[in-house]
Amino acid sequence: MKVYICNKSCCPAVETVGDEVLIGEGANTVRLKKNEWNNLVQKIQSGELHSI
Repeated sequence: MKVYICNKSCCPAVETVGDEVLIGEGANTVRLKKNEWNNLVQKIQSGELHSI
């Protein structure tokens, strides 16, 4: 899975690679393990994290 944040391929992306989720681009990339990603998704879905 690879999703670009701004719907264009020139923007940062969220991408699954093996058992990691990569967020960002180039040197500005964060690597999350599956459990970290799932925890983030759970916090968003529960309302603990929301739009700013």
